[in-house]
Amino acid sequence: MDSIGVAVIGAGMAGRAHASGYRSAGTVYGLDRPALRLVAISDLNPALAEDTRRRYGFERVEPDWRALLDAGDVQAVSVVVANQLHREMLEALLAAGKHVLCEKPLAPSVVDGRAMVAAAARADRVAVVGYTYRRSPAISAIRGELAAGRLGEVVHFNGHGWYDYAIDPLTPMTWRYRGGPGTGVLADTGSHLLDTAEYLCGPVVSVSGGAFSTVIPRRPVPAGPTIGHARAELTGEYEPVENEDIATFTARFAGGALGTFSLSRIAHGLPNGLAFEVFGTGGSAAFDLQRAAEFTISDASAEGHRRVFTGPAHPYLRGGLPMDAPGQGHGVADLFTYQARSFVDQIAGVKELPPCATLEEGVRGLEVIEAVITSARSGGAAVPVGSR
Repeated sequence: MDSIGVAVIGAGMAGRAHASGYRSAGTVYGLDRPALRLVAISDLNPALAEDTRRRYGFERVEPDWRALLDAGDVQAVSVVVANQLHREMLEALLAAGKHVLCEKPLAPSVVDGRAMVAAAARADRVAVVGYTYRRSPAISAIRGELAAGRLGEVVHFNGHGWYDYAIDPLTPMTWRYRGGPGTGVLADTGSHLLDTAEYLCGPVVSVSGGAFSTVIPRRPVPAGPTIGHARAELTGEYEPVENEDIATFTARFAGGALGTFSLSRIAHGLPNGLAFEVFGTGGSAAFDLQRAAEFTISDASAEGHRRVFTGPAHPYLRGGLPMDAPGQGHGVADLFTYQARSFVDQIAGVKELPPCATLEEGVRGLEVIEAVITSARSGGAAVPVGSR
């Protein structure tokens, strides 16, 4: 394979992150990979698609994503659209022989997710889920400390995903506010926190204490297309919000550890507040995405917590930054570059980086979300994961 042609379906906020990731992916790590060709951006909004195409150097715009099915110059596609569209697109792309990177959460339901797994098995193509924070050097370093046993046995994971993107009552109605309980902050951004917890601590086997709250019960209807979480021109009409602004629950991991989780999309002043603490019998570690290039750790080697600045000694950074010297730092955009590089490396059969999350792991996340929904509907009862 001399080159891999890539396309992105969805030109909005997350779609731009994927487009940027592909643009930079060829500049990191070894050069003994197939060249990347930035082929197409697809979106129903032609002006937005053209803007993203020009900014990130893609060759053309495809207003209808189905044009990619027969595009001989496209081998790999990122699906970065509303969750309810994931299954149709992934199944069609795989059947057309394309490799697919699908944004999280994998699908609106476990049933849809399992159907997507079956489609991938039939297609024999690379099909993965975009759990971008697995590419964090700090989170990956903490995972290495846990795997090496230097923090002892995990006893407690405490995580929160606090965001303010929905705090303005005039933020317009979009797909993010439709779909029923559990499809709000729990699925939208909580899916990242749940995957991070299992990435570090192993599988969640049960949840309890599920509780949802919708603080802003209605949203204004936009007059035209919306982009990400931005304000838009409004019609003056309102529609009811169908899902939660806040979600809380506890969990039990297979290894016996307890997990406590808090999620909000109306957390004032926190644009991207994913953070966690993990406590073991011999140490602890903590991470906050708003200080993405560092973490804290406590173990038997020193007294008290110490702050660690990530650098070339930690995962992804050696060869993953233009200046990969200590203390240079990185941001979330770099994680999309590492994710894109890993995806295309899997297609090329290169095994330098950890692979992206599998569709089965995407279904696993949906099963945890479904258990939290069931717990919340039953007044907080304990619910085994994957029990349905």
